Amino acid sequence: MSVQDHSGYGGRPQEGMSTKAKAGLVLVGFLVIAGALLFTEHRAHVLGLLLWLPLLACPLMHFFMHGGHGHHHGDVRSSDGRGN
Repeated sequence: MSVQDHSGYGGRPQEGMSTKAKAGLVLVGFLVIAGALLFTEHRAHVLGLLLWLPLLACPLMHFFMHGGHGHHHGDVRSSDGRGN
């Protein structure tokens, strides 16, 4: 039997995942597991807080969605009511 050398196979070096990509996958996996464990252990607290979510969303929607209540900053009208 002969030993075959495949180091030059394909004419290009082998490329693997970078260290940052591996660390990112490990971090995502850790966060998913930690989130699942926290949810199962504190389910009553989380579900109890979900009842308050619509009430807490109202001020945030009011702040971000109303756009300043008619204060049109880009409007170039004069104060006498004429357009120019």
